[in-house]
Amino acid sequence: MKIARSPTAVRMLQNGLAAQIRSPGDRPQSQLYTSSSAVTAATTTTMTAQLNGNYQLQKPNWDRAVSEAEKVVGYPSSFMSLRWLFSDEIANVALHLRRMVNSNHPLLKTVKGLLHNGQNTMQAWGLIVLLVSKAAGHMNVNRSADEDKSGVLRSQRALAEIAEMIRTSHLMHNGLINIYPEMFSEPIDQNDMSYGNKIGLLSGDYLLANSFNELSMLKNQNLMELISSALRDLSEAEFLGRRDSQNNPLPSPFEPLDRKHDSTRLQFNPFQSSSKQLQSDMPLTPALHDWTKRNVLSTGSLLGKSCQGALLLAGHGEQLQKQGFLFGKHLSLAWQAYLDLEPFLSDSVYSLGMSFSLTSAPVMFHLEHDSSLFKEIDKGVNSIQDVDYVKVHNVVIKGPGINYTKQLQKEHSEKAMEILKVFEENDARTALSNIIIAMDRE
Repeated sequence: MKIARSPTAVRMLQNGLAAQIRSPGDRPQSQLYTSSSAVTAATTTTMTAQLNGNYQLQKPNWDRAVSEAEKVVGYPSSFMSLRWLFSDEIANVALHLRRMVNSNHPLLKTVKGLLHNGQNTMQAWGLIVLLVSKAAGHMNVNRSADEDKSGVLRSQRALAEIAEMIRTSHLMHNGLINIYPEMFSEPIDQNDMSYGNKIGLLSGDYLLANSFNELSMLKNQNLMELISSALRDLSEAEFLGRRDSQNNPLPSPFEPLDRKHDSTRLQFNPFQSSSKQLQSDMPLTPALHDWTKRNVLSTGSLLGKSCQGALLLAGHGEQLQKQGFLFGKHLSLAWQAYLDLEPFLSDSVYSLGMSFSLTSAPVMFHLEHDSSLFKEIDKGVNSIQDVDYVKVHNVVIKGPGINYTKQLQKEHSEKAMEILKVFEENDARTALSNIIIAMDRE
């Protein structure tokens, strides 16, 4: 895939803009490309033990796990989501963003998250797709025409970039705010927000249009339909449940329940028929159903269908394609549970008083235990900023929601690890295993 890169845009995005929008209290950027040895036979042995349930052996460091994974696929894909931002057409966007530094538009936070590579941003979706591609190998493909030296098909590499572009465009569109009359007392504030909306809308549209243009160049109708359905799911996720005036999600009311007397089991994919392999030890409660559906639509669908599409391009059958989808879905849900836990852990860099998702798993699980917390959350019907986050945090951290979320994260990690067994043992499978284990909160 040929992409024109503007030196101005590269310097702006990697140096100037990233430095300007970083808050004084932010941690230094993680060193992504740390020196490390190749994946060794000892790592493979460790993975085998981990697949059998022993997750405490030689737990890999996150930066090392990502660095080793990138060596396996021969590409620094964790930064892949910005490649199209290096083009001449969008170089001016970087200049406009630079002018917005003094404003409080949410788009700046989105761009900052894309530029900061770390365990909590977890933007390496393309890396997961490439690792699945290499772990599975390919069949009935003209190697001389579509394979590079890493063993990954060029079409699979293009799909990995497409998946990251769709995800990035979705995040940029989510950075828009709803402006209404008398929202700002000063005209200059309203002008800044309106200007930020225009930049976010145009940037997201540009990336989305380019991603589907590249998708069409792969000339695979089944793949086009698959990725289009993932985009549909992303859109549907924005209309689930209650929302404040800025479309931020709020938990929908439900009655507290006694988990001990609820024997229903969760089917992890609410859109497919049940399967014994997909059963969970956690009961299917309203909170768990709501959380699962939201995150399957908003994250699991795109990653799962991108992994499925990579196996489609490699000529694999429907059964293995389905396993690719399930792996991407379970990994994304384990990923989301991992992120949901961050504000409530003792060693977290989260600052008390900062906002967090009110539909995160710990909050949702606590609401089933203690519905009186809805009284505070309902204050956010007009704006979630009206909610006392310190109070919600103090209540949730003393309840059972933290442990239920840890269990949820562990179950999805175990499901993803189990699916890895369908692939032959190789460096790519080892790298995927290490990434999963690096997310373990224990």
